[in-house]
Amino acid sequence: MFYRILTAIGGAVFVAILFALVWLFCRIFLQRQGVTEQLQERATNLATWTFLGISVGLVFAIAGAFVLGPWAFYRALRGYNLNVDPGKAIWWGFAIVVASLGITAAGFFGFLGLVGAY
Repeated sequence: MFYRILTAIGGAVFVAILFALVWLFCRIFLQRQGVTEQLQERATNLATWTFLGISVGLVFAIAGAFVLGPWAFYRALRGYNLNVDPGKAIWWGFAIVVASLGITAAGFFGFLGLVGAY
């Protein structure tokens, strides 16, 4: 029973880590595009929509996260009036989703190995 509770708490922590990674990568993207005004708010908004796309995509099918995440990133980015090519923005969104999910998954599988879940 203890390991189940520990795994549930670890899962919740890794969800927070996933959002933090998405936020960090969105902030880096905005900084590379020259955004300085309201950087924190814009990065949070962009990360929230991207995270929402990932979450909904994971519910329907694992591959859906790699479609809905970048799409949500692109749709949220359009509101910032940045001069970014739509194709480039979608690929940036895809890279953010892949990097965030990859780092989080690797950490979570390592955590599961430490607690003896598999």
